[in-house]
Amino acid sequence: MGRKVKVADASDVPANGGTCVEVDGRRIALFNAGGTYYAIDDTCTHEEAPLHQGTIDGEEVECPWHMATFNLKTGECTGPPADEDVNAYPVTVENGEIHLEIEG
Repeated sequence: MGRKVKVADASDVPANGGTCVEVDGRRIALFNAGGTYYAIDDTCTHEEAPLHQGTIDGEEVECPWHMATFNLKTGECTGPPADEDVNAYPVTVENGEIHLEIEG
């Protein structure tokens, strides 16, 4: 089990959109998909695009550069041209604050 870190206020993440935070030198994309919050690595494994700028469709985000898709819950790459997964981070929201569980 990792440590719990406050990374943002829920109001910082637009509805059906994303934002980026940095934790321990890692760029992490936070998403608000219909009121559910998710966190995955912000960098697409295809050509390092910022995933927080992507389009949310259900529980997936589409990369803004080349349309690779990633599952917001698991970080699994679900569509090309990317073929590697990204890390997903457990998210909790308490009193309007977003916390991530970070290893290390």
